[in-house]
Amino acid sequence: MRGPQAAPSRTDKIRSATRRMMQVTLQRYEPGDFETLHAIDRACYPRGIAYSRSTLRHFLELPGADCLVARTGAGPESAVAGFIVVEAEGAEAHVITIDVMESHRRAGVGTALLRAIEERLAARGVRQVELETATSNAAAVAFWEGHGYRKTGVMRGYYLGRFDAWKMRKSLAASA
Repeated sequence: MRGPQAAPSRTDKIRSATRRMMQVTLQRYEPGDFETLHAIDRACYPRGIAYSRSTLRHFLELPGADCLVARTGAGPESAVAGFIVVEAEGAEAHVITIDVMESHRRAGVGTALLRAIEERLAARGVRQVELETATSNAAAVAFWEGHGYRKTGVMRGYYLGRFDAWKMRKSLAASA
């Protein structure tokens, strides 16, 4: 049907996100996921900011690296909706990237990935997590701030030597 329709209520949006989220499962990265993750990174970030195959592989192979993959569906029908890569050393960790396919954004996929990786990091003794995000990306800044990350400074020319990034940080509680 074309024409004006009633806007979905907040409750409808929450139900929709919850239904979509219930279909997402988180799994550890497997090497067979690599090409899919690389393609997602290229879809999520512009040329020059998206990682090359060798750079993404380097991050995944770091000694303190951890990567979780969000999948939708089950069995052979499952598809990767997003992923997160972090690196940790001692009590410090760094979010290298979090990528969520556009079709799965605002459905809780990023939140699920972030919460799960933070739990894993806390269990490893990590107490501080840092990241960078473009100062011009209001949605990303709001996402990170909504999850307790705070701006600690600006990195001038961080992206391609032209675009600034916020340096952000969050303290993690000790794992129970």
